[in-house]
Amino acid sequence: MDTRGYTTAGGIEVEVATADVPESVLEEVVSSLSERRGGVLSSGMEYPGRYSRWHLAYVDPVLEIVARGRRISARALNDRGRVVLPAVASCLLAAGKTTTEPTLDHVEVHVPESEDILPEEMRSRRPTVFTAIREVIAAFAGDDEHLGLYGAFGYDLAFQFEPIRQALERAADQRDLVLHLPDRVMVIDRKRETSREYLYEFTVDGVSTRGLPRAGETLPLPPAPAALPPDPRQGDYAVVVEAAKQRFRRGDLFEVVPGQVFHAPCPDPAAFYRSLRLSNPAPYEFLFNLGEGEHLVGASPEMYVRVQGERVETCPISGTIARGTNPVEDAEAIRTLLSSVKEESELTMCTDVDRNDKSRICVPGTVQVIGRRQIEMYSRLIHTVDHIEGRLRPEFDALDAFLTHMWAVTVTGAPKTWAMQFIEDHEATARRWYGGAVGYLGFDGSMNTGLTLRTAQIRDGVATVRAGATLLFDSDSAAEERETELKASALLGALAAAGSAQARPAAPRPAGRAGDGMKVLLVDHEDSFVNTLADYFRQHGADVVTLRHGFPLAMLEEIGPDLVVLSPGPGWPTDFGCAALIDALYARDLPVFGVCLGLQAMVEQAGGTLSLLDHPEHGKRGRVARVGDSALLDGLPEEFTAARYHSLHAKRPGVTGFEVTALTPDGAVMAIEDAANRRFAVQFHPESILTAEGGAGARVVANVLRLCRR
Repeated sequence: MDTRGYTTAGGIEVEVATADVPESVLEEVVSSLSERRGGVLSSGMEYPGRYSRWHLAYVDPVLEIVARGRRISARALNDRGRVVLPAVASCLLAAGKTTTEPTLDHVEVHVPESEDILPEEMRSRRPTVFTAIREVIAAFAGDDEHLGLYGAFGYDLAFQFEPIRQALERAADQRDLVLHLPDRVMVIDRKRETSREYLYEFTVDGVSTRGLPRAGETLPLPPAPAALPPDPRQGDYAVVVEAAKQRFRRGDLFEVVPGQVFHAPCPDPAAFYRSLRLSNPAPYEFLFNLGEGEHLVGASPEMYVRVQGERVETCPISGTIARGTNPVEDAEAIRTLLSSVKEESELTMCTDVDRNDKSRICVPGTVQVIGRRQIEMYSRLIHTVDHIEGRLRPEFDALDAFLTHMWAVTVTGAPKTWAMQFIEDHEATARRWYGGAVGYLGFDGSMNTGLTLRTAQIRDGVATVRAGATLLFDSDSAAEERETELKASALLGALAAAGSAQARPAAPRPAGRAGDGMKVLLVDHEDSFVNTLADYFRQHGADVVTLRHGFPLAMLEEIGPDLVVLSPGPGWPTDFGCAALIDALYARDLPVFGVCLGLQAMVEQAGGTLSLLDHPEHGKRGRVARVGDSALLDGLPEEFTAARYHSLHAKRPGVTGFEVTALTPDGAVMAIEDAANRRFAVQFHPESILTAEGGAGARVVANVLRLCRR
């Protein structure tokens, strides 16, 4: 164990002992936070230059600082906190006027509004509860990178800086700020591959914490909820969107980010946090027990403000699209997102406002966009993100950087004050923690905070989840409403997955697969995709035997296939003598499925003709439209995307003996069927990643097996 000591700028003696600990200590803290105050901050994302994976945890802090409106208090949480409280109390008393007589455990002051008119450059120095926080940071200032104030900042704190007319009722138990001063901090750094514990002792006015127990108060577990509050009615959010569009038309707003609220039971916040980290990793994952029966659990995708030395950073997020079911669909979603003028406008306005906020407190010319419309992917959503930095002017500090952005344009809108008034007038309930921030204010001048998004506030066993969407004049009401539901679904899904402590029923056995008990002979025409095609059939339960073209036809009796698949391949069907094989298959009344070259061979055998495309389609997307009724394409949409790898094609008319059931816009035949004789073929490649959207390729294979079963 390493030990060192130092004296803070305010004369507080600090001793810190550092030791290696197992990573399991983090899980121990998570488990304890159901009943004890404390917090866990973690990052589950790696984005070079922005985020790396790390974990930080503390439990049983020595004291808490709480703000309600302009009243701010400090309370000792154990005997160690009573040693430290006088140093914090003097800071609060320097910032405001006492509301009650201070005690050994508690002090509270009121910070009145100033009648002085301050220039906007000094906006962050207006008298507010942060005046007291600034005094605390100054008193404890030192070079320790982990000692600081940890906790949550509520949305209503902005009203101490902005003249917002309050229209919504505030709950009696609402707190606007809860910060903890821990004396035991566990830090896991994935980059440095270290897991360390930091234990602090404090000496204030000659009185030391040495020898005093670190344990804190055990809090009651949350009760089971009697009933959940109602969720929004379908269409309610669309009404807000239409109201916003009228304000856009008048020029009152450029963009605005109203939200709506969903509810779910949450008997175990620690289990919920674990479930959320697993299902929805994010740069700012957190679990806080804030006391008074209140927990915060979240997985926020967005940095609020990060400060290291003179450098201040933010990463505004705007521009959202749902993820696909596979990487190909994700890539198409990204293409759609990056091509959207509306989504680009959203982020542009957010970044312009963010740059404006930094310009108030940064060295001229240092505010720079260092990353533009970068893609970040989460469990259910894809976002576009800008990365912005600036260098603080010497007269400003991390707290100024924090306050100048209050609150981020990505959760309010622009112009910011008018957007916040719209939100106050049109949301159903007060935001409480949503749209604020979580994180820490370091006594070394650093700061790392994330926006309180994708967050559940938990009280009395009920999780309240708020989600919003960025509205512009060209917003679609129904689409924006769906976006809020999609954003909330990641948390609601994690809540459902966390469930209760009771054992879950066994998962149902899978239903029978289309190819169970069937044998498939796959004829390989020297193709580069035949193994993937075989795998698709095996995934549906079929037993697949693959033979190169030219095998003795007598082997058909030896194998006894239920289905013969003619693979794709280069060249023309005549290069492989396909006609003789097809004659033999038809003579034996064997079901046949042709793919690409296989379709061309079946068309030629039926007397049809092939011709060359004007422009070869190799590895290209094709729009495939169904024609009439199709058993082969059952379950696919009327138009779908599929992969094309061909220079030859059959045109309609010209295909005899088959019904053409799919075409491209230029008339190339994409599917043929002779259901009575169980003969089917497709020109596209069902096994390609370009045919994966909506599971189209797998569906075609399943349909073939079902149609060809004896």
